[in-house]
Amino acid sequence: MTREHNWSDTHTFQASRIHRPKTVDEVRRLVAAAPRIRAIGAKHSFNGLADSPGELIDPGDLDARIEIDTPRQTVSVPAATSYGSLAAFLQAQGWALHNMGSLPHISVAGATATGTHGSGDKNGNLSTAVAGLELVTATGDLVEVRRGDADFDGMVVGLGAFGIVTRLTLDIQPTFDLRQDAFMDLPWSATLANLDEIMAAAYSVSLMTKWSGDTVGRLWLKTRVVDGAPLEVTAAHLGATGTSHVAANMSLDAVTQLTPFGIAGPWSDRICHFNVGVDPGTPAQIQSEYMVPRNQARRALETMRAMADRIDALLIMTEIRTMMGDALWLSPSYGHDTVALHFTWQRDPAAVDGITAEIEEKLIALGARPHWGKLMHAGTDTIGSLYPRLDAFRTLADRYDPAGKFRNEFLRRHVFG
Repeated sequence: MTREHNWSDTHTFQASRIHRPKTVDEVRRLVAAAPRIRAIGAKHSFNGLADSPGELIDPGDLDARIEIDTPRQTVSVPAATSYGSLAAFLQAQGWALHNMGSLPHISVAGATATGTHGSGDKNGNLSTAVAGLELVTATGDLVEVRRGDADFDGMVVGLGAFGIVTRLTLDIQPTFDLRQDAFMDLPWSATLANLDEIMAAAYSVSLMTKWSGDTVGRLWLKTRVVDGAPLEVTAAHLGATGTSHVAANMSLDAVTQLTPFGIAGPWSDRICHFNVGVDPGTPAQIQSEYMVPRNQARRALETMRAMADRIDALLIMTEIRTMMGDALWLSPSYGHDTVALHFTWQRDPAAVDGITAEIEEKLIALGARPHWGKLMHAGTDTIGSLYPRLDAFRTLADRYDPAGKFRNEFLRRHVFG
């Protein structure tokens, strides 16, 4: 068979076969019969998390119905639904999600199973919107778990360890407008001295930068419109420069791939960084990311600044975002608010492996947790020290999958040992 590759071509899937069932009953039969099987989604993970030593199920052909429950303010979606298509559907019906990630192309099931996130001091990661899961377990049984059930908090960021998710129920809210504004050249001195003020300046805030030099390259503020007007957007007093585009030196083609700046409009067109209709392609890049406890954020930034020249020699861009803590056992924001340090690297695997291992060691010493879907090095002993409920997660996974049908090399190395 022709081997599948992930989005950035950093992982070649080793599974012997990929099934594309059209019904949940077909999923049940496949799972019951297979000794080893997992689900594959948008293939946006930068590691082997979604792979299987046996077979894979692509749920993209399952029933595509999206159903809104107005009294409960929830929406039921198929696992393979992209956030971009879901956002367009909800906006047309007068509804919204609380947040989305940078790209609208990722799948709901994959993003929530890995604790993927957007930004915002008062926003939980995407997994916190999950109100219910429908999944096929190792025996082929179809199981539903809902918020409030005893197992729920352990299963949402489940890493595929409990079964094949077929549908999810998400919290929604009435639609809202956002205005996105861009600033440039925010002094590092102001960033370090006023980080809390900066990250609280809008509904969603992103700093995009390299680490050397005197200034943070870009500051993006996504400001929620209240009573017909955006909340006050101020950055000049911190020394930043306003701009009508993301950066003065970006090409017109690059700017047109981004969501609109300077004009209020629907959340669905602005909460992501990239337009829904833009194909993200297969860029030559590697990504890593670390969720740092909020009270260690300044030390983490200073640690990266001390490595600036070596980091920037391999770096395309860093994005700094924030999120609210939650109670989901394997969420990288479990138990406390976090600051996420995301690194997009040039395609130089050996060199990136070396620098990320060093960065990871330094940030884990501050309590940082690596993103489950990106390049990571920490083994089970280290991961166990970062997640207080990891043993409970293992016990729960063993109950749902005693023979390890859904296990793979990634889970063995980083979670189960």
